[in-house]
Amino acid sequence: MPTTIRSAASLGAVLLLASTAACASADQAKPKPESASRQCFWSRSVTSFHAVDRETVNLRVGVKDVYELKLFGPCDNVDWTEKIALESRGSSWICSGLDAVVISPSPIGPQRCMVKTIRKLTPEEVAAMPAKDKP
Repeated sequence: MPTTIRSAASLGAVLLLASTAACASADQAKPKPESASRQCFWSRSVTSFHAVDRETVNLRVGVKDVYELKLFGPCDNVDWTEKIALESRGSSWICSGLDAVVISPSPIGPQRCMVKTIRKLTPEEVAAMPAKDKP
């Protein structure tokens, strides 16, 4: 009788390990949720900017991170101004274009430019960027 119990326990342990391995491989095959792939930053962590053109603004966040903001359309004056404001909507975290508005001074008052997309540039992309486009 004890041998039968040991055999059943061993079989149970083998089945448990096999099912755990199957679940682990299934979890690895699932795509990561969108929130896990997002790369967010605090609006107060922005230290400098450079407008590449009227629709693209590069932000320096902290010491080494650079984010590229694509605007919904041309934002007059953003490519020549010496200062802009970045308004976060909803919270201080900026994770997508809907979370931010670029405010640029103009002769007739502040211009609000909606952000379409935000993308964190890789260190290789930052290194390959022309010096004039680096924030």
